[in-house]
Amino acid sequence: MSRERLALEGPSGNLEAVLEGETDTPSLLAIVCHPHPLFGGTMDNKVVTTLSRAARDAGAAVVRFNFRGVGNSQGAYSEGAGEAEDLIAVHHWLTRRYPGLPLWLAGFSFGSYVAAHGAEVLAANGDAPAALMLVAPPVHHFDFNGIERVGCPVTVVQGEDDEVVPAEQVFRWVEQTPLAPDLIRFPDSGHFFHGNLPDLKEVAASRLPGSS
Repeated sequence: MSRERLALEGPSGNLEAVLEGETDTPSLLAIVCHPHPLFGGTMDNKVVTTLSRAARDAGAAVVRFNFRGVGNSQGAYSEGAGEAEDLIAVHHWLTRRYPGLPLWLAGFSFGSYVAAHGAEVLAANGDAPAALMLVAPPVHHFDFNGIERVGCPVTVVQGEDDEVVPAEQVFRWVEQTPLAPDLIRFPDSGHFFHGNLPDLKEVAASRLPGSS
């Protein structure tokens, strides 16, 4: 396993990123998107690194990156639309380096909106991910209803005691969205999955492309 710090070309300048895991002969690819930039979200968030480890330990080449305006990434917060463009740029770099491999796309909180929006763009371009995981998606604040086709299976993970995202609104959205997600509920978990990160990692590992 290896770890490489990167400065990738993005739409608003360089994007700070980390590539880790099986970087010589990976069996799959993974990109993980971080929570809200205006509330301290970065690629080093514990949920983000937990999801990344699940993919890394399964033989993936994993990229997590800072959205525009975060850390050493250039640009400024763009309400999700620009961040989805950042994601597409990272995807373009990763799939050029490792062509032909299945992609697991994941996001936490705000990052789940960026991941879902990015998956929709990729699917429309004939390049859909193999699987999409949305952890604590903020359906009350971003237009998840406008996302109707991502071209792959979707898993939603939601803590029932989430103090940031209203869990019942997530459950209602899951029932109504044409994405038809598989819902996994964490009965005693808040937004940041304190005390539940090992279980979250197990769930993520079970939803990777090719997992049984």
